[in-house]
Amino acid sequence: MAHAELPELLELQALAEQAGPLMTRQLLCTVAHGPRQWPVHAYSLGRGDATLPAVAYIGGVHGLERIGAEVVIAYLRSLVMRLRWDDSLHRMLDTVRLLFVPLLNPGGLALGTRANPQGVDLMRNAPVDAQHGAPFLLGGHRASANLPWYRGPEGAPMQVESQALCDVVHRELLGRPFSIAVDCHSGFGLIDRIWFPFAHTALPIAHLPELHALGELTDQSLLHHRYVIEPQSRQYLAHGDLWDHLYLQATAHDSSNVFLPLTLEMGSWMWIKKNPRQLFSRHGIFNPLIEHRQQRVLRRHLGWLDLVTRAAASHQRWRPEGVHRQRHHDLALARWYGRT
Repeated sequence: MAHAELPELLELQALAEQAGPLMTRQLLCTVAHGPRQWPVHAYSLGRGDATLPAVAYIGGVHGLERIGAEVVIAYLRSLVMRLRWDDSLHRMLDTVRLLFVPLLNPGGLALGTRANPQGVDLMRNAPVDAQHGAPFLLGGHRASANLPWYRGPEGAPMQVESQALCDVVHRELLGRPFSIAVDCHSGFGLIDRIWFPFAHTALPIAHLPELHALGELTDQSLLHHRYVIEPQSRQYLAHGDLWDHLYLQATAHDSSNVFLPLTLEMGSWMWIKKNPRQLFSRHGIFNPLIEHRQQRVLRRHLGWLDLVTRAAASHQRWRPEGVHRQRHHDLALARWYGRT
Protein backbone atom coordinates (compact mmCIF):
# COMPACT_ATOMS: atom_id res chain seq x y z
CA MET A 1 0.00 0.00 0.00
CA ALA A 2 1.17 3.53 -0.79
CA HIS A 3 1.87 4.79 2.73
CA ALA A 4 4.94 6.85 1.92
CA GLU A 5 3.04 9.85 0.62
CA LEU A 6 0.87 10.04 3.75
CA PRO A 7 2.98 10.57 6.86
CA GLU A 8 -0.17 10.45 8.98
CA LEU A 9 -0.56 6.74 8.20
CA LEU A 10 3.04 6.07 9.12
CA GLU A 11 2.62 7.90 12.43
CA LEU A 12 -0.53 5.97 13.24
CA GLN A 13 1.26 2.71 12.55
CA ALA A 14 4.07 3.76 14.90
CA LEU A 15 1.59 4.73 17.64
CA ALA A 16 -0.14 1.36 17.36
CA GLU A 17 3.23 -0.37 17.77
CA GLN A 18 4.09 1.75 20.82
CA ALA A 19 0.73 1.07 22.47
CA GLY A 20 1.11 -2.67 21.89
CA PRO A 21 -1.67 -4.84 23.32
CA LEU A 22 -3.31 -1.84 25.02
CA MET A 23 -4.59 -0.70 21.61
CA THR A 24 -6.62 -2.64 19.07
CA ARG A 25 -6.64 -1.79 15.38
CA GLN A 26 -9.29 -2.80 12.88
CA LEU A 27 -9.33 -2.27 9.12
CA LEU A 28 -12.59 -0.54 8.19
CA CYS A 29 -12.08 -0.41 4.44
CA THR A 30 -9.50 0.13 1.70
CA VAL A 31 -9.67 3.13 -0.62
CA ALA A 32 -8.27 2.84 -4.14
CA HIS A 33 -7.39 5.34 -6.86
CA GLY A 34 -5.73 3.83 -9.89
CA PRO A 35 -2.74 1.75 -8.73
CA ARG A 36 -2.68 3.45 -5.32
CA GLN A 37 -4.63 2.32 -2.29
CA TRP A 38 -4.88 3.38 1.32
CA PRO A 39 -6.29 1.72 4.45
CA VAL A 40 -8.86 3.28 6.76
CA HIS A 41 -8.25 2.00 10.27
CA ALA A 42 -10.01 2.43 13.61
CA TYR A 43 -7.91 2.39 16.79
CA SER A 44 -9.45 1.53 20.16
CA LEU A 45 -8.38 2.00 23.78
CA GLY A 46 -10.21 0.71 26.82
CA ARG A 47 -12.28 -2.35 27.59
CA GLY A 48 -14.74 -3.72 25.05
CA ASP A 49 -17.59 -3.97 27.58
CA ALA A 50 -20.67 -2.77 25.68
CA THR A 51 -22.24 -1.35 28.84
CA LEU A 52 -19.48 1.25 29.19
CA PRO A 53 -19.79 4.74 27.69
CA ALA A 54 -17.73 5.42 24.57
CA VAL A 55 -16.29 8.31 22.58
CA ALA A 56 -15.28 8.25 18.92
CA TYR A 57 -12.85 10.82 17.50
CA ILE A 58 -12.94 11.23 13.72
CA GLY A 59 -10.71 13.27 11.44
CA GLY A 60 -9.82 13.67 7.79
CA VAL A 61 -13.37 13.46 6.43
CA HIS A 62 -12.43 16.19 3.96
CA GLY A 63 -9.07 15.63 2.36
CA LEU A 64 -8.16 19.30 2.17
CA GLU A 65 -8.70 19.76 5.92
CA ARG A 66 -5.49 18.08 7.04
CA ILE A 67 -5.56 19.86 10.40
CA GLY A 68 -8.65 17.85 11.42
CA ALA A 69 -6.75 14.58 11.10
CA GLU A 70 -3.73 16.13 12.84
CA VAL A 71 -5.80 17.22 15.86
CA VAL A 72 -7.20 13.69 16.30
CA ILE A 73 -3.76 12.13 15.88
CA ALA A 74 -2.27 14.60 18.38
CA TYR A 75 -4.81 13.58 21.01
CA LEU A 76 -4.25 9.89 20.33
CA ARG A 77 -0.47 10.45 20.55
CA SER A 78 -0.89 12.18 23.91
CA LEU A 79 -2.86 9.23 25.28
CA VAL A 80 -0.41 6.64 23.97
CA MET A 81 2.52 8.49 25.56
CA ARG A 82 0.63 8.73 28.88
CA LEU A 83 -0.12 5.01 28.89
CA ARG A 84 3.51 4.40 29.86
CA TRP A 85 3.26 6.26 33.19
CA ASP A 86 -0.24 7.59 33.97
CA ASP A 87 -2.10 5.31 36.38
CA SER A 88 -5.12 7.63 36.36
CA LEU A 89 -5.45 7.15 32.59
CA HIS A 90 -5.39 3.38 32.99
CA ARG A 91 -8.13 3.64 35.63
CA MET A 92 -10.21 5.86 33.37
CA LEU A 93 -9.86 3.39 30.47
CA ASP A 94 -11.51 0.82 32.73
CA THR A 95 -14.63 3.01 32.63
CA VAL A 96 -14.78 4.34 29.04
CA ARG A 97 -14.10 3.02 25.54
CA LEU A 98 -12.22 5.31 23.12
CA LEU A 99 -12.34 4.89 19.36
CA PHE A 100 -10.24 6.83 16.86
CA VAL A 101 -10.76 7.06 13.10
CA PRO A 102 -8.12 9.72 12.44
CA LEU A 103 -8.13 9.58 8.65
CA LEU A 104 -11.44 8.64 7.06
CA ASN A 105 -10.61 10.04 3.60
CA PRO A 106 -6.96 9.15 2.88
CA GLY A 107 -7.57 9.30 -0.88
CA GLY A 108 -8.78 12.89 -0.66
CA LEU A 109 -5.81 13.78 1.55
CA ALA A 110 -3.34 12.24 -0.90
CA LEU A 111 -5.00 13.94 -3.89
CA GLY A 112 -5.43 17.30 -2.14
CA THR A 113 -9.21 17.36 -2.60
CA ARG A 114 -12.14 17.95 -0.27
CA ALA A 115 -13.98 14.97 -1.77
CA ASN A 116 -12.88 11.35 -1.92
CA PRO A 117 -11.23 9.97 -5.10
CA GLN A 118 -14.70 9.51 -6.66
CA GLY A 119 -15.43 13.22 -6.25
CA VAL A 120 -18.02 12.70 -3.50
CA ASP A 121 -18.15 14.91 -0.41
CA LEU A 122 -18.45 12.34 2.37
CA MET A 123 -20.30 14.80 4.62
CA ARG A 124 -23.02 15.20 1.98
CA ASN A 125 -23.28 11.50 1.18
CA ALA A 126 -25.89 10.15 3.61
CA PRO A 127 -29.50 9.47 2.53
CA VAL A 128 -30.92 12.47 4.40
CA ASP A 129 -32.49 15.41 2.56
CA ALA A 130 -32.83 18.92 3.96
CA GLN A 131 -36.49 19.83 4.31
CA HIS A 132 -36.02 23.25 2.74
CA GLY A 133 -33.58 26.13 2.60
CA ALA A 134 -30.28 24.33 1.92
CA PRO A 135 -28.01 26.79 0.07
CA PHE A 136 -27.21 26.09 -3.57
CA LEU A 137 -24.13 23.89 -3.99
CA LEU A 138 -22.88 24.40 -0.39
CA GLY A 139 -25.83 22.45 1.00
CA GLY A 140 -25.10 19.46 -1.23
CA HIS A 141 -26.12 18.67 -4.81
CA ARG A 142 -26.15 15.89 -7.42
CA ALA A 143 -25.23 17.99 -10.47
CA SER A 144 -21.63 16.89 -11.06
CA ALA A 145 -18.62 15.44 -9.28
CA ASN A 146 -16.62 18.28 -10.83
CA LEU A 147 -18.33 20.71 -8.44
CA PRO A 148 -17.64 20.86 -4.68
CA TRP A 149 -20.16 19.43 -2.19
CA TYR A 150 -21.29 16.70 -4.61
CA ARG A 151 -23.54 14.16 -2.86
CA GLY A 152 -23.12 11.27 -5.28
CA PRO A 153 -25.65 9.77 -7.72
CA GLU A 154 -29.30 9.56 -6.71
CA GLY A 155 -30.13 6.18 -5.19
CA ALA A 156 -26.53 4.92 -5.17
CA PRO A 157 -25.07 3.21 -2.10
CA MET A 158 -23.01 5.38 0.19
CA GLN A 159 -19.32 5.66 -0.57
CA VAL A 160 -17.11 2.99 0.97
CA GLU A 161 -15.63 5.49 3.46
CA SER A 162 -19.04 6.81 4.55
CA GLN A 163 -20.43 3.30 4.97
CA ALA A 164 -17.36 2.20 6.90
CA LEU A 165 -17.80 5.07 9.37
CA CYS A 166 -21.49 4.29 9.79
CA ASP A 167 -20.74 0.61 10.35
CA VAL A 168 -18.11 1.21 13.04
CA VAL A 169 -20.31 3.77 14.82
CA HIS A 170 -23.13 1.21 14.86
CA ARG A 171 -20.84 -1.48 16.25
CA GLU A 172 -18.95 0.58 18.78
CA LEU A 173 -21.32 3.37 19.91
CA LEU A 174 -25.01 3.06 19.18
CA GLY A 175 -25.75 0.06 21.38
CA ARG A 176 -24.30 1.72 24.47
CA PRO A 177 -26.26 3.65 27.11
CA PHE A 178 -24.12 6.75 26.48
CA SER A 179 -21.77 7.72 23.66
CA ILE A 180 -20.30 10.80 21.99
CA ALA A 181 -18.77 11.28 18.55
CA VAL A 182 -16.38 14.18 17.83
CA ASP A 183 -15.69 14.94 14.17
CA CYS A 184 -12.85 17.43 13.59
CA HIS A 185 -13.06 19.84 10.63
CA SER A 186 -11.80 23.26 9.60
CA GLY A 187 -12.85 26.02 7.29
CA PHE A 188 -15.80 27.95 8.71
CA GLY A 189 -15.51 31.48 10.08
CA LEU A 190 -13.21 33.38 12.40
CA ILE A 191 -13.97 31.41 15.57
CA ASP A 192 -14.00 27.77 16.64
CA ARG A 193 -17.44 26.24 16.79
CA ILE A 194 -18.83 23.03 18.26
CA TRP A 195 -21.81 22.00 16.16
CA PHE A 196 -24.44 19.40 16.90
CA PRO A 197 -27.36 18.09 14.78
CA PHE A 198 -29.45 18.83 13.02
CA ALA A 199 -28.04 20.00 9.70
CA HIS A 200 -31.03 19.03 7.57
CA THR A 201 -33.68 20.83 9.64
CA ALA A 202 -33.88 23.67 12.15
CA LEU A 203 -35.89 21.51 14.56
CA PRO A 204 -34.19 20.57 17.86
CA ILE A 205 -33.03 17.02 18.51
CA ALA A 206 -34.40 14.75 21.22
CA HIS A 207 -31.28 14.95 23.40
CA LEU A 208 -31.16 18.73 23.55
CA PRO A 209 -31.06 18.74 27.39
CA GLU A 210 -27.98 16.51 27.43
CA LEU A 211 -26.25 18.75 24.89
CA HIS A 212 -27.05 21.85 26.91
CA ALA A 213 -25.74 20.19 30.07
CA LEU A 214 -22.54 19.23 28.26
CA GLY A 215 -22.20 22.80 27.01
CA GLU A 216 -22.65 24.10 30.55
CA LEU A 217 -20.02 21.62 31.73
CA THR A 218 -17.64 22.96 29.07
CA ASP A 219 -18.27 26.57 30.10
CA GLN A 220 -17.65 25.77 33.75
CA SER A 221 -14.60 23.53 33.28
CA LEU A 222 -12.70 25.19 30.41
CA LEU A 223 -12.47 28.71 31.72
CA HIS A 224 -12.21 31.42 29.07
CA HIS A 225 -12.62 28.98 26.19
CA ARG A 226 -13.44 30.47 22.80
CA TYR A 227 -15.83 27.86 21.44
CA VAL A 228 -19.29 28.74 20.19
CA ILE A 229 -21.58 25.79 20.86
CA GLU A 230 -24.65 25.67 18.62
CA PRO A 231 -26.75 23.53 16.27
CA GLN A 232 -25.35 23.53 12.75
CA SER A 233 -28.74 24.69 11.45
CA ARG A 234 -28.06 28.14 12.92
CA GLN A 235 -25.46 28.64 10.19
CA TYR A 236 -26.85 26.73 7.20
CA LEU A 237 -28.84 23.63 6.28
CA ALA A 238 -27.33 20.76 4.33
CA HIS A 239 -28.33 17.54 2.60
CA GLY A 240 -26.68 14.23 3.33
CA ASP A 241 -25.11 14.92 6.73
CA LEU A 242 -23.63 11.69 8.12
CA TRP A 243 -24.23 12.66 11.75
CA ASP A 244 -27.88 13.51 11.13
CA HIS A 245 -28.20 10.10 9.48
CA LEU A 246 -26.54 8.27 12.37
CA TYR A 247 -28.42 10.21 15.02
CA LEU A 248 -31.76 9.43 13.36
CA GLN A 249 -30.81 5.76 13.23
CA ALA A 250 -29.70 5.82 16.86
CA THR A 251 -32.96 7.30 18.14
CA ALA A 252 -35.04 5.02 15.93
CA HIS A 253 -33.18 1.98 17.29
CA ASP A 254 -33.38 2.82 21.00
CA SER A 255 -34.36 6.27 22.20
CA SER A 256 -33.33 5.45 25.78
CA ASN A 257 -29.65 5.41 24.78
CA VAL A 258 -27.91 8.78 24.51
CA PHE A 259 -25.78 9.43 21.40
CA LEU A 260 -24.35 12.94 21.04
CA PRO A 261 -22.63 13.69 17.70
CA LEU A 262 -20.43 16.80 17.85
CA THR A 263 -18.45 18.53 15.12
CA LEU A 264 -15.44 20.66 15.97
CA GLU A 265 -15.39 23.27 13.20
CA MET A 266 -12.09 25.11 13.52
CA GLY A 267 -12.28 28.69 12.28
CA SER A 268 -9.66 28.66 9.54
CA TRP A 269 -10.33 32.29 8.60
CA MET A 270 -8.32 33.19 11.72
CA TRP A 271 -5.22 31.77 10.08
CA ILE A 272 -5.92 33.64 6.84
CA LYS A 273 -6.44 36.89 8.75
CA LYS A 274 -2.99 36.50 10.33
CA ASN A 275 -1.37 35.39 7.06
CA PRO A 276 -3.39 36.66 4.03
CA ARG A 277 -1.01 34.93 1.63
CA GLN A 278 -2.72 31.67 2.58
CA LEU A 279 -5.64 32.75 0.37
CA PHE A 280 -3.48 31.89 -2.63
CA SER A 281 -3.02 28.30 -1.46
CA ARG A 282 -5.78 25.74 -1.64
CA HIS A 283 -4.43 24.12 1.53
CA GLY A 284 -3.93 27.50 3.19
CA ILE A 285 -7.66 28.20 3.17
CA PHE A 286 -8.24 25.22 5.46
CA ASN A 287 -4.99 24.71 7.39
CA PRO A 288 -2.44 26.79 9.33
CA LEU A 289 0.66 26.79 7.12
CA ILE A 290 3.09 28.34 9.59
CA GLU A 291 4.53 25.79 12.01
CA HIS A 292 4.03 27.69 15.28
CA ARG A 293 0.37 28.37 14.38
CA GLN A 294 -0.19 24.70 13.63
CA GLN A 295 1.32 23.78 17.00
CA ARG A 296 -0.89 26.36 18.71
CA VAL A 297 -4.00 24.86 17.08
CA LEU A 298 -3.02 21.36 18.20
CA ARG A 299 -2.46 22.55 21.78
CA ARG A 300 -5.67 24.57 21.88
CA HIS A 301 -8.02 21.68 21.24
CA LEU A 302 -6.43 18.92 23.32
CA GLY A 303 -8.03 20.28 26.48
CA TRP A 304 -11.53 20.10 25.07
CA LEU A 305 -11.02 16.63 23.58
CA ASP A 306 -9.84 15.40 26.96
CA LEU A 307 -12.82 17.05 28.66
CA VAL A 308 -15.13 15.10 26.32
CA THR A 309 -13.42 11.85 27.29
CA ARG A 310 -13.78 12.60 31.00
CA ALA A 311 -17.36 13.77 30.57
CA ALA A 312 -18.29 10.50 28.89
CA ALA A 313 -16.54 8.44 31.56
CA SER A 314 -18.44 10.36 34.28
CA HIS A 315 -21.72 10.95 32.42
CA GLN A 316 -23.87 9.69 35.28
CA ARG A 317 -22.65 12.59 37.46
CA TRP A 318 -23.83 15.38 35.13
CA ARG A 319 -26.52 13.97 32.82
CA PRO A 320 -29.75 15.77 33.70
CA GLU A 321 -32.78 13.81 34.83
CA GLY A 322 -36.33 14.66 35.89
CA VAL A 323 -36.95 18.34 36.60
CA HIS A 324 -33.28 19.13 35.86
CA ARG A 325 -33.66 17.70 32.37
CA GLN A 326 -36.70 19.88 31.76
CA ARG A 327 -34.76 22.91 32.99
CA HIS A 328 -31.94 22.22 30.55
CA HIS A 329 -34.46 21.68 27.77
CA ASP A 330 -36.06 25.09 28.41
CA LEU A 331 -32.68 26.82 28.65
CA ALA A 332 -31.52 25.18 25.42
CA LEU A 333 -34.64 26.28 23.54
CA ALA A 334 -34.10 29.85 24.71
CA ARG A 335 -30.36 29.81 23.95
CA TRP A 336 -30.36 28.18 20.53
CA TYR A 337 -33.86 28.43 19.10
CA GLY A 338 -35.23 31.69 20.50
CA ARG A 339 -38.08 29.98 22.30
CA THR A 340 -39.28 30.52 25.85
